[in-house]
Formats: sequence, C-alpha cells, structure tokens
Amino acid sequence: MKVNKKVISNLTKCYSIAPLKYNGQEHILVAAEKHDPCYLFDLDGNREETIWTEPGGVMSMVQVPNSNGVFLATHKFYSPNDSKEAKIIIATPKGKDDWEIKTLVELPHVHRFDIVTRNNVNYLIACTLKSGHEYKDDWTNPGKIYVGVLPDDLSAFNEDNQLPLTVLKDNLLKNHGYYKFVEDDIQKCIVSTDNGVFICTPPEDATKQWSIEQILEEPASDAVLVDMDNDGEKELISISPFHGECINIYKKENGKFNKIYSYTTADFAHAIYGGEFMGKPSVIIGHRKGERNLLCFTYNDETKQYEVEILDKDCGPANVFKFNRNNEEVLISTNREINEVAMYTFEK
Repeated sequence: MKVNKKVISNLTKCYSIAPLKYNGQEHILVAAEKHDPCYLFDLDGNREETIWTEPGGVMSMVQVPNSNGVFLATHKFYSPNDSKEAKIIIATPKGKDDWEIKTLVELPHVHRFDIVTRNNVNYLIACTLKSGHEYKDDWTNPGKIYVGVLPDDLSAFNEDNQLPLTVLKDNLLKNHGYYKFVEDDIQKCIVSTDNGVFICTPPEDATKQWSIEQILEEPASDAVLVDMDNDGEKELISISPFHGECINIYKKENGKFNKIYSYTTADFAHAIYGGEFMGKPSVIIGHRKGERNLLCFTYNDETKQYEVEILDKDCGPANVFKFNRNNEEVLISTNREINEVAMYTFEK
C-alpha cells in the first residue's frame, strides 16, 4: 500500500480530532492539549477558521446532533497531573473566527466524553481519569463514569446553570479509554480502565437506567471491537496497560474474551481507530514513544494470521480519525510528539 502524506498544520501538542458539519459542509476540528488553538479545516486540509486560541487542554470534541456547527469540548485538561479545572464547554458559531464559548459542566479530570442517542434522546457520557489528586502521579482517587440527558436546547447552560449528571460507575482506576460503536442499531460505549473494559448502553427511554457490562478484567488504556477475521463475531482489540506498549487481540469463546495475539513494541500506544480501512476490517494504532509509528493491524485470510503494517514512522500520534472523501479514504492524525497535523491518503 502506498501512503501519501500531507502536513496540514504545525500545531503545538496537537491532540483532539472531530468531524463537524457546519453551513452545509463537512469539516474537521483539531485542537491542542496545552495552551494552544483549536482550528477548523475543510476536508482537503485547508484551515478555514480559528475556533479559540486558548485555554486548550482539549481531550475530546463532539458535535451536538442536528446542530449547525455547535459542538462540545473539554477544556483545561492539560495532563493527568494538571486537570483539576477541567470542564466541558459549548462552542457556538457566531461568525467567521467568532465562536461563543460557554460552560456546560465543570467536571474535574474529565478526559473522554461523548453524546450518544437512543430513541431520539441525546445522552452525555463523561469519563473522569481520576477524581482528585494531591501530588504528581497521585492515583489514589479513582475515576468515574457520569451520565445525563442532554437537552436539545443548550442555550440556558453556563457557569451558574450547569448540566446535572449522575454517576453510572465509580472506583475506576486510570479511566482513560473511550470508543463508540453500534450494535443492534443501538449506540454503545466502550470504556477502558485499569479495572478492565466495560460496555455502557443508554436506556430505552430517559426514565430508565443505563446498563453497564464488564467484558474484560485485564487493564486496558483503550479498546475497540472489530470483526477482523470476518467470522461474524467481533474481536476485542486493546492497548494495555495504561499508556502501554502491548496491542492485544481477544477472541470470544464460550462467552469470554481470550487473548490470541499480542504485539509488544508499541511504546506509549495511544491513537486508535477500528473499522473498515482500504476494504478490510482494520485497527489503526499510533504510539508516542520508542519508534513512534502509525500502525495498521489486519487479518490475512490466506495465512490465518494477524498482520501489522507501518503507515508512518517517527510521528508520535495522539489520535486518529478516518473519513471518506469522494472515492478515497482519508486519515487525519494528530502527531503530537512532532507538533504535526497530518492528512494521509492511500493507494493499493
């Protein structure tokens, strides 16, 4: 496979990526981990707007459903050791390079969050990496999963009127990983922690409770479900442990996931995508230390083996996002360790 790379921005400590539909056009948001900007790009990689210049600390971004460019984002999560002031904000477009920023909810140490929809009700799910700390690398206060109904009209929320949330699960050490998937036409959430991997499912209606199921007891930093070998049953692919070096693949047997493959040299693995890529079920993972490569894992139907291909070297990806542009597949990677936002296209 031939890989074509285009650097679309040099953004210091670039981190978060999200799609955004705005004024009838598809766009890509990219924001930084530290005190740096958030940019809006078109699908060709041209920078169109600056959403904000600071404060940064953006771990997650997601568009509000059925909105014209309104999105939520984390602010002020600068690192596991500097995230006490983290919160989720609402960004609303008012004009070119003019976006209103309001507080949705102050939630210390909030790392990942998302909006999931079921039966026309939008829910917010928010995961805190920890619940407090008093010194560097203090993990004595485990994180939590919070949930709440997200109203269609967000205009009333601000620092003095915040979205109420309830705790779905607590005591989750190093509550780092999140990934959304669809099963039986229901949007579900994969949450990865040192305690294991959980699937969270929103209720049938807002009067009922979320369900949560543990599918793996081994520590995981991130995880996805992909049917890599096309046998009708999804494999679980995880990064282990927290910011770890192991890429593990688990096969479900008798209702339990058992490890069948391990790649052990992806130091500080972080970026993750699972789904169709170049006509095959794939998992793309980037790691931020060691060789700092962007890797693609697939299953070879002939040899019956899992394989890995290097898409880019010495780039240190924090997150990746795949989309289709006309008849080609495009991958955006925030190559945090070299301050580079890269756009990749591919030829077989």
